[in-house]
Amino acid sequence: MLPSHKGFRFTLITVNAEIVAVGSELLTPFRQDTNSLFLTARLNELGVEVIYKTIVGDRPDHLLEACRQAFTRAEIIIFSGGLGPTEDDLTRECVAEALGLELRRDHEMVTALYTRAANMRVKLAENNIKQADYIAGAEVLKNPRGTAPGQWLETEYEGQKRLIMLLPGPPHEMEGVFTEHCIPRLEAALPEVHLATCELKIAMVPESAADLRAAKHYKNFPGVETTILAKPGEVQLHLKARAASREEAEARLDKLAVLLEEEFAEEIFSSGGESMEQIVGYFLQMRGATLAVAESCTGGLLGERITSVPGSSRYFLGGALVYSDQLKMEFCGVPPLLLKSDGAVSRTVAAALAEGIRQRCKSSLGIGITGVAGPGGGTEEKPVGLVYIALADGKHTEVVERRFPGDRERIRWFASQLALEMLRRKLR
Repeated sequence: MLPSHKGFRFTLITVNAEIVAVGSELLTPFRQDTNSLFLTARLNELGVEVIYKTIVGDRPDHLLEACRQAFTRAEIIIFSGGLGPTEDDLTRECVAEALGLELRRDHEMVTALYTRAANMRVKLAENNIKQADYIAGAEVLKNPRGTAPGQWLETEYEGQKRLIMLLPGPPHEMEGVFTEHCIPRLEAALPEVHLATCELKIAMVPESAADLRAAKHYKNFPGVETTILAKPGEVQLHLKARAASREEAEARLDKLAVLLEEEFAEEIFSSGGESMEQIVGYFLQMRGATLAVAESCTGGLLGERITSVPGSSRYFLGGALVYSDQLKMEFCGVPPLLLKSDGAVSRTVAAALAEGIRQRCKSSLGIGITGVAGPGGGTEEKPVGLVYIALADGKHTEVVERRFPGDRERIRWFASQLALEMLRRKLR
């Protein structure tokens, strides 16, 4: 049963939040703040927009300043970490000071700490008792996975309503406390808001070009939040709309989604979150086709991506890593004279690799990739980033030439992405 509430409830449709991750270790290269990712996802599901994320070390002056800033700019503030027993665990103390509130001690929690230590047959260190301190007016949230409880505080700061949560830092503890205690309380405090989302994935369109084409549509839909994310060979358009009813939220989003789908047409390969390799797998199974690959500069990346999809053995027969000219000849039947006249990085050799591996593996389709991934090995005629990709089906062999920018890993990923995109378009 939930403790009684003070009638705290937000009335605005859009409620914002800030997440404050506490811990000096998060400011080093050795620890990463993953709690905020979990919290953001859960808050978004409830219709809450995260407008700030702060990482602050264990210095009390820095933490106190982070508290005061967060209280002035967000309606919901969630702290994770700094609730343990050590001298540098100061979240309780700094939040209380920033709010001008006292710390009190939960004696039931003290008893629970001693009981837990006794059951484990260890002596309770005196500094563990501070974990039983809570901010005046806060509800103590039991932590079934650890000793540091969370806290839920409904208060005001400079005349504005604030909802403040203190959560333990270890992810499995934080997730347990937030899911069990905070989500039901948030559902009671938040207005009924329905969230509609859509993710459109576009292949082989530069981010700037994608935004230019998308902006002429999304700028006319202020009620839909549009976010553009990019990685080599892929741009993602994330659409999000909130409304008092699910029908209204979906209607807002659908109008924009239709325009974007018309704008990008066949360049969109997914609208349901699927990866390129998943989509290619679907098409191969639908067509009853099989695939084999011969990779040089990608070094097995294409095969790894294809086989990362469960069930890929139904359509992927295998392939070969053919770095040396000798293996290109032995595994794929590339003619020695062709390698000598055109070179390993050439349109003709890519075509020979695709057809050769298709015949060798007896597959419906074959892909051949050859190029210069760098950082060395490039020439004026064949610079770093030059890649040839071929797709053979036994009747026709398509070959494309590209010059990809970036370092070795980006070039390899670009090449594997284009190979999959060629395959997707052919199967469509």
